[in-house]
Parts: sequence; C-alpha cells; structure tokens
Amino acid sequence: MSNSRPVYSTEGGDLRRTGERRLPPQEPPGDGIVRISREKGGRGGKTVTVVRGLPSADLKPVASDLKKLCGSGGAVKDGTVEIQGDHREKIAARLQAQGHRVKLAGG
Repeated sequence: MSNSRPVYSTEGGDLRRTGERRLPPQEPPGDGIVRISREKGGRGGKTVTVVRGLPSADLKPVASDLKKLCGSGGAVKDGTVEIQGDHREKIAARLQAQGHRVKLAGG
C-alpha cells in the first residue's frame, strides 16, 4: 500500500477535507521567562496553577517536584505543567531557587 496516508487525526479531525498532513506541534521560541498563572476555565470550576515557558526536557521532573511541594496532583499537557489548586507563590519561590526567571501572570 504505497498510496496509504492517515485519514483521521485526533488533533486535526478529518484530514481528507484539508488535504494536508499535520505536523506535531513544535516548541515555541521562549524568552527565558517562566510564567505562572491561575486558571479555572474549562475545568468545572476547579482552580489550576499553570506553568508555561519551561524547556521541554525539564517538564516531567519539574512537574513531579512541584506536585510533591504542593501536596496535590497535576499533569504535563501541551508543553505546560498543571498543578491542581492555587499554589502560585510556592511554585514561584521554588522555580526561582532553581535559577529560573519567573513572572506571575494573570489573575
């Protein structure tokens, strides 16, 4: 089957309509600043602390460390670290101690 190609993608839906193949998302060029924000939208009213701007190689170890620090669950999704609850100050202090430039973003 030399003429086979993906027809459906979970990220892009039906690829027959667009006629193109989707490439995996690439890491956006960073400015070296880690931004920490609090979000509630799309999570059933639950508050989540979101950390953006970390290098992709550091995501899983940093997420594990932050979950232990905050005593709560979390996940790595789409190049961000999500920690359940509002722990912006704790997370900012830990990341600054590790040598990252940190900004509190959003409300």
